[in-house]
Amino acid sequence: MEKKMYSKANNKRATGAIGETAAVEYLKENNYEILEKNFRYKRLGEIDIISREKDYICFVEVKARSSIDYGYPREAVNARKQENIRRLAQIYLCKNGMNDFKVRFDVVEVYIDKKGDNIEVNKISLIKNAF
Repeated sequence: MEKKMYSKANNKRATGAIGETAAVEYLKENNYEILEKNFRYKRLGEIDIISREKDYICFVEVKARSSIDYGYPREAVNARKQENIRRLAQIYLCKNGMNDFKVRFDVVEVYIDKKGDNIEVNKISLIKNAF
Protein backbone atom coordinates (compact mmCIF):
# COMPACT_ATOMS: atom_id res chain seq x y z
CA MET A 1 0.00 0.00 0.00
CA GLU A 2 1.27 3.43 -0.93
CA LYS A 3 1.41 5.84 2.02
CA LYS A 4 -1.02 8.71 1.70
CA MET A 5 -1.01 12.06 3.44
CA TYR A 6 -4.23 13.72 4.58
CA SER A 7 -4.81 17.18 5.94
CA LYS A 8 -6.67 17.27 9.25
CA ALA A 9 -8.18 19.37 11.93
CA ASN A 10 -6.69 18.54 15.29
CA ASN A 11 -9.38 16.32 16.82
CA LYS A 12 -10.52 12.71 17.14
CA ARG A 13 -13.51 13.09 14.82
CA ALA A 14 -11.30 14.36 11.99
CA THR A 15 -8.84 11.52 12.59
CA GLY A 16 -11.70 9.02 12.46
CA ALA A 17 -13.02 10.54 9.22
CA ILE A 18 -9.57 10.26 7.64
CA GLY A 19 -9.35 6.64 8.80
CA GLU A 20 -12.73 5.92 7.20
CA THR A 21 -11.69 7.61 3.94
CA ALA A 22 -8.51 5.53 3.83
CA ALA A 23 -10.52 2.37 4.61
CA VAL A 24 -12.99 3.08 1.78
CA GLU A 25 -10.11 3.59 -0.67
CA TYR A 26 -8.49 0.36 0.53
CA LEU A 27 -11.72 -1.64 0.20
CA LYS A 28 -12.35 -0.31 -3.32
CA GLU A 29 -8.79 -1.23 -4.32
CA ASN A 30 -9.57 -4.76 -3.07
CA ASN A 31 -12.76 -5.16 -5.15
CA TYR A 32 -15.35 -4.20 -2.56
CA GLU A 33 -18.39 -2.29 -3.73
CA ILE A 34 -19.25 0.44 -1.22
CA LEU A 35 -23.00 0.43 -0.60
CA GLU A 36 -23.22 2.97 2.20
CA LYS A 37 -21.07 4.97 4.60
CA ASN A 38 -22.02 6.03 8.13
CA PHE A 39 -25.34 4.18 8.25
CA ARG A 40 -27.37 5.38 11.23
CA TYR A 41 -30.75 4.33 12.53
CA LYS A 42 -32.36 6.44 15.23
CA ARG A 43 -30.08 6.43 18.28
CA LEU A 44 -28.78 2.88 17.95
CA GLY A 45 -25.41 3.99 16.64
CA GLU A 46 -23.59 3.82 13.35
CA ILE A 47 -22.01 1.33 10.97
CA ASP A 48 -18.95 2.95 9.37
CA ILE A 49 -19.06 1.15 6.01
CA ILE A 50 -21.47 -1.27 4.40
CA SER A 51 -19.98 -2.98 1.37
CA ARG A 52 -20.35 -5.97 -0.87
CA GLU A 53 -17.63 -8.46 -1.64
CA LYS A 54 -18.71 -11.25 -3.96
CA ASP A 55 -21.71 -12.94 -2.27
CA TYR A 56 -21.26 -11.16 1.05
CA ILE A 57 -22.71 -8.00 2.50
CA CYS A 58 -19.94 -6.75 4.78
CA PHE A 59 -20.54 -4.52 7.76
CA VAL A 60 -17.22 -2.83 8.43
CA GLU A 61 -16.08 -1.05 11.59
CA VAL A 62 -13.06 1.23 11.09
CA LYS A 63 -10.62 1.99 13.89
CA ALA A 64 -7.72 4.41 13.40
CA ARG A 65 -4.83 4.66 15.85
CA SER A 66 -1.51 6.46 15.98
CA SER A 67 -0.05 4.00 18.48
CA ILE A 68 -0.83 0.73 20.19
CA ASP A 69 -0.13 2.12 23.65
CA TYR A 70 -3.73 1.40 24.61
CA GLY A 71 -4.12 -1.77 22.55
CA TYR A 72 -4.69 -2.70 18.94
CA PRO A 73 -7.47 -0.88 17.08
CA ARG A 74 -9.53 -4.10 16.76
CA GLU A 75 -9.62 -4.39 20.56
CA ALA A 76 -11.80 -1.25 20.69
CA VAL A 77 -14.60 -3.21 18.99
CA ASN A 78 -15.88 -4.67 22.26
CA ALA A 79 -18.91 -6.91 22.84
CA ARG A 80 -21.26 -3.94 23.27
CA LYS A 81 -20.10 -2.35 19.99
CA GLN A 82 -20.42 -5.70 18.21
CA GLU A 83 -24.00 -6.13 19.44
CA ASN A 84 -24.89 -2.62 18.25
CA ILE A 85 -23.43 -3.35 14.81
CA ARG A 86 -25.37 -6.64 14.61
CA ARG A 87 -28.65 -4.85 15.44
CA LEU A 88 -28.00 -2.13 12.90
CA ALA A 89 -27.04 -4.75 10.30
CA GLN A 90 -30.40 -6.51 10.79
CA ILE A 91 -32.22 -3.21 10.33
CA TYR A 92 -30.22 -2.37 7.20
CA LEU A 93 -30.85 -5.79 5.66
CA CYS A 94 -34.60 -5.62 6.38
CA LYS A 95 -34.97 -2.05 5.11
CA ASN A 96 -33.19 -2.95 1.86
CA GLY A 97 -34.74 -6.40 1.25
CA MET A 98 -31.37 -8.13 1.51
CA ASN A 99 -32.29 -10.97 3.84
CA ASP A 100 -31.00 -13.64 1.44
CA PHE A 101 -27.41 -12.42 1.37
CA LYS A 102 -24.52 -13.91 3.30
CA VAL A 103 -23.35 -11.49 5.99
CA ARG A 104 -19.92 -10.80 7.39
CA PHE A 105 -18.60 -8.44 10.07
CA ASP A 106 -15.15 -7.03 9.34
CA VAL A 107 -12.82 -4.60 11.06
CA VAL A 108 -10.40 -2.32 9.24
CA GLU A 109 -7.45 -1.11 11.30
CA VAL A 110 -5.82 2.09 10.08
CA TYR A 111 -2.40 2.90 11.53
CA ILE A 112 -1.46 6.56 11.21
CA ASP A 113 1.30 9.04 12.00
CA LYS A 114 0.40 12.58 13.00
CA LYS A 115 2.79 15.10 11.49
CA GLY A 116 1.83 18.63 12.42
CA ASP A 117 -1.52 19.34 10.80
CA ASN A 118 -1.28 16.27 8.59
CA ILE A 119 -1.93 12.59 9.01
CA GLU A 120 0.00 9.94 7.14
CA VAL A 121 -1.60 6.52 6.76
CA ASN A 122 1.13 3.93 7.32
CA LYS A 123 -0.72 0.65 7.24
CA ILE A 124 -4.21 -0.71 6.77
CA SER A 125 -5.25 -4.18 7.96
CA LEU A 126 -8.51 -5.86 7.03
CA ILE A 127 -9.79 -8.46 9.47
CA LYS A 128 -12.50 -10.50 7.78
CA ASN A 129 -15.04 -12.25 10.03
CA ALA A 130 -13.74 -10.25 12.98
CA PHE A 131 -16.80 -11.15 15.06
